[in-house]
Amino acid sequence: MITLDLVKQLREKTGAGMGDCKKALEESGGDMQAAIEYLRKKGAASAAKRADRVAKEGIVYATVTPDGKRAAIVEVNCETDFVARNEEFGAFARAVADAIIATGATEGDVLWNYSLGDKTLGNMRDEVLAKFNERIELRRAEYLETSGTLAAYNHAGNRLAVVLDVNATLSPDNQTLRDIAMQVAAMNPLYVRREDVPQETIAKGLEISREQALREGKKPEIAERIATNRLEKFFQEQCLLEQTFVKDAGKTVADVLTALGGDVTVVRFRRYALGESA
Repeated sequence: MITLDLVKQLREKTGAGMGDCKKALEESGGDMQAAIEYLRKKGAASAAKRADRVAKEGIVYATVTPDGKRAAIVEVNCETDFVARNEEFGAFARAVADAIIATGATEGDVLWNYSLGDKTLGNMRDEVLAKFNERIELRRAEYLETSGTLAAYNHAGNRLAVVLDVNATLSPDNQTLRDIAMQVAAMNPLYVRREDVPQETIAKGLEISREQALREGKKPEIAERIATNRLEKFFQEQCLLEQTFVKDAGKTVADVLTALGGDVTVVRFRRYALGESA
């Protein structure tokens, strides 16, 4: 006999609805483990039915190891903000990031077969699918390693996250690193330094600015000066190290790094915003 207490126990273990838990226990003859497996399979099977639905909501999340040497950043999507704000969905996204750090894999069997103790990451995914009648997917993910230090920043609401890589061995909780990661989140630079800007981008920008100035009636030498000044402004706005530091308008990000001592600089960064073009 399937009792209400048994149904509640299964619900506590899986988070699935009461009706689904009752059916799972009936189908498995009251066997708790078999009922859990039934719900996992149900989640995996139902995912195919939702494949044509659009998953635009979700969360982005970044995490680093305590030594700051490895990091992961992920975007996990669902269909509604209601599910995105659910703690179980958030726990799944965090588990994906942790598994990526542990395995170095961002997709495939190595990732989904990662053991979480009593189940795999794939099992957890199927349980989440069984609970929420929505399309849920890992849209994109990256694994990063460094000989320096990686630091992570997650903006409130988990719709924006950053991983920052610097060339020195520091604590990943270093406040300056956190501040610069927040700078990346807030100011969305395209490059670390001006040397990273492709030459074709520079040439095209100069050409457009020069032609615009000439159309406005400026003399060629004035047009050239205007184009150069606009390029300089582009570097200051789009190159992280040259940006004005958001916490102190009297400094650039490069100035803030100099205060750390030595030749500390940013090697790279990754910035994920929910729903942006990858």
